[in-house]
Amino acid sequence: MNNDIFQGYKGEALEVLKKFNVRVWSHAIIDTTRGKFEGTILPRSEHQDDKHIVVKLATGYNIGITAKNIKSIKELGYKKAHYGIPQKEFPYTPGLPKVKLFGTGGTIASRLDYRTGAVIPAFSPGELYGAVPELADIVNLETEKVFAVFSENMGPEQYIALAKAVAKEIEKGVDGIVIGHGTDTMHHTAAALTFMVQNSPVPIVLVGSQRSSDRPSSDAALNLMHAMKAAGHSDIAEVLVCMFGPTSDEYGLLHKGTRVRKMHSSYRSTFRTIGDTPVAMVTREKITPIKRNYHHRRKDKNVKLLPYFDNRVAMVYYYPGMKPDIIYSLIDNGYKGIVFVGTGLGHVNKAVYPALEKAQEEGVHMYMTVQTLWGYVQMFVYDTGRDIMARGVIPAGNMLPEVAYIKLGWALGQTHDLEKVKELMLTPVNDEITLREPYNGYLVFQGGVPEVEEFIRKIHK
Repeated sequence: MNNDIFQGYKGEALEVLKKFNVRVWSHAIIDTTRGKFEGTILPRSEHQDDKHIVVKLATGYNIGITAKNIKSIKELGYKKAHYGIPQKEFPYTPGLPKVKLFGTGGTIASRLDYRTGAVIPAFSPGELYGAVPELADIVNLETEKVFAVFSENMGPEQYIALAKAVAKEIEKGVDGIVIGHGTDTMHHTAAALTFMVQNSPVPIVLVGSQRSSDRPSSDAALNLMHAMKAAGHSDIAEVLVCMFGPTSDEYGLLHKGTRVRKMHSSYRSTFRTIGDTPVAMVTREKITPIKRNYHHRRKDKNVKLLPYFDNRVAMVYYYPGMKPDIIYSLIDNGYKGIVFVGTGLGHVNKAVYPALEKAQEEGVHMYMTVQTLWGYVQMFVYDTGRDIMARGVIPAGNMLPEVAYIKLGWALGQTHDLEKVKELMLTPVNDEITLREPYNGYLVFQGGVPEVEEFIRKIHK
C-alpha cells in the first residue's frame, strides 16, 4: 500500500495498519485485548509517538489505541474527511449592530489539523460564518487578528496593543467588541483592559472555549453566539468575560472583568465571579441582568485610553517556611512592585520581615491579597498584620491576586510615586475593590452533603 494513505503513521502503528491492509479514514472495527472499538481511523499527528492508532468514535470523541494491543482490524468503509474551514460570504443585514471581533490566538471556532495535532483557527468573517452560521442572525461582523499566541504568552506588550486596537474601533463607532482569547489567562487580560480602556460606551466581551470545535461537547460555537449577543445587543458597557454558566448549554454568564477567575481546568463552566454575582445571564435570544448597577451603553464614541504597564512586578504566593531570599532576589533584579498572596487575613511569616524592610527602603511598592480568594485582607486584627503594614505592605481589600498584579503593573506604568500609586491602587475602577460582598457572593458547595446532593438532584450542576 502507498505510504501516502497512512498519513502521519510510523513505527509500530504503521506496521499494524499495513498488516491488516487498512487505510487512514477507513471506518473500521478494531479488536483489541481490551475489547472491540468501532470508528474512523484518523491521521496521526507527525509530532506524536509511533505506538498508537487514533480512532474517532461514533460519539465524536477521539481515542488512542496502543498498536501492540490490536488483534485485528476490519475495514467496513472508506470516506476521506476534509477538516478545512468552510467559507461563506458573511451577509450584511441592515438594522443589526456592527461588532468587531479581535483574535488573539485562542481555539474559539476552530478545527483540528490531524497532521500536526494543532487547531486551525476559523477567523475571517467567511470562515466564522461557515463554522457558526447563526452569527449572521445576531450581528454584522468584522474581524481582525491582532495576535496568534497561546494565552500563557499574553502579557503587557499584548495588553497595550489590544487596548489601543479596541479604543480605535470604539472611536470609529462600532457597536460592540468581542475578543477571542485562550481561557487560561483570559481573566488577566480582562483586568488589564478594564484598567486600560475606561469609560467605554459599548460592551467589550472576552470569549473562549474549553473544548475544541471538533468535539461534540465543544462550547465554542455557543460561547461565540452568546458573546456576539452581549456585544451587539447588551446595555452593559463594561469589560466582560462570556462563558458557560452551568455545565449544560442552557445559558452563558457575563462576568465583570475585575471579579472573574478560571476555577476549573476542564469544566465548560470554569469561569466564576468571585466575591460578587455575575453581571448577567445571556442566551441567543435575550440578556437577563443579575446586577442592578453597571455601566450603561452610550451613543457617543468617547473612551479613556490608558495603555500603560511596568512589567517589573511580581506576584508572590506565600507558603509556610518561606525564606527572605525570594524577596531579596526580586529587589536585586530591579522589581518595583510585589503583590503578596498571603494566608488568612493577609499574613506572611516573620522570617521574611527583614526582606520587607529592605524592599521598603528601596521604594518597592508592596500590596497584600488573600489566598482564600473570597473575603478581605484584614491586617489590623492580629499583630502579624500590623507588623507587615509597618514594613510597607498595603492591604488591597478584596482585590483578587491576579487583578492586583495587573493593576499594580498598570499603576507603575504611570508613576512610581508611593502615594500616587497607592491612590491608583485603592481607588476602584470597576469593582475590583468593593465595600462588602453580597450575601450570595460566596457560594462554595460541598458535594456529598445531604442538602447539596438534594439541590443537585432537583436542579442541576
